[in-house]
Amino acid sequence: MSTQSISAPAKINLCFEVLGRRSDGYHEVRTVYQAIDLADQLELESASDLSLEVTPHGAAPIDDNLVLRAAQLLRDETHTQQGVRIRLTKRIPAAAGLGGGSSDAAATLVGLRALWGLDVSDQRLLELAVQLGADVPFFIHGGTAMGAGRGEVLTPLPTRDDLWAVVLYPGEVGDNKTARLYGLLTPEHYSPHGRATELLAERIREGRAPLDGLFNIFESVVSSAYPGYATFKIALESAGVRDVHMAGAGPSLFAVVATAGEAAVLQEKLAALKLTAFASRFLPAWG
Repeated sequence: MSTQSISAPAKINLCFEVLGRRSDGYHEVRTVYQAIDLADQLELESASDLSLEVTPHGAAPIDDNLVLRAAQLLRDETHTQQGVRIRLTKRIPAAAGLGGGSSDAAATLVGLRALWGLDVSDQRLLELAVQLGADVPFFIHGGTAMGAGRGEVLTPLPTRDDLWAVVLYPGEVGDNKTARLYGLLTPEHYSPHGRATELLAERIREGRAPLDGLFNIFESVVSSAYPGYATFKIALESAGVRDVHMAGAGPSLFAVVATAGEAAVLQEKLAALKLTAFASRFLPAWG
């Protein structure tokens, strides 16, 4: 019986700007994605139908899971009658701003293309990924990339894979967190030209480490959505970092550090405070 094993890494957003609301109701964004080696794992095994098991139990919902939606989408697109039994081992916290569900969906598309022996181009895979969510296309190739549109229009950037991110996960913050944050933004929060993103992308192209110049507009309104945000940010800063930011729509926070040793020390300090933290290396593109 054919099997495939595939990793589904998380991401952080080194920069995130909102340019304004579009005519289709979505927001136009500019962002710099960075893949990190905190990852879920998917085991794909040929079967007669589609099924999903998640470990640990309850770590992610199974009903309407993006993994099953990705499998069904690829099946419908290619008119294959093949099925798959998927075992998803979750390590990325759900709804944490780290893109776990989106990465799982992208890994499903890539893994099933191989498992089912499908003649589907990378470009078509990206087009299918867009149908599953704005962040899903990034995870087809990973690495470092600038995102435009809703985040799905990607421009690859070089990766400084000697860098690390220490991610602090505060815990769950309830449903519809992204919609809540967007709802708190006003035109005064918009960045019409995406200048911060452009400057950071240029810094990365020049080979300089993105240790500063990081930005996330949601931090301007986060205290109204996550009342405990300031406490967790202070915890990271008191552990010795000077530049703390929110990952995507949060609630996770992160700091970028230059060495594995710095990352390990920072993670240990946060663990001593009984906080959930991950030391994760920057990952280059894999596709």
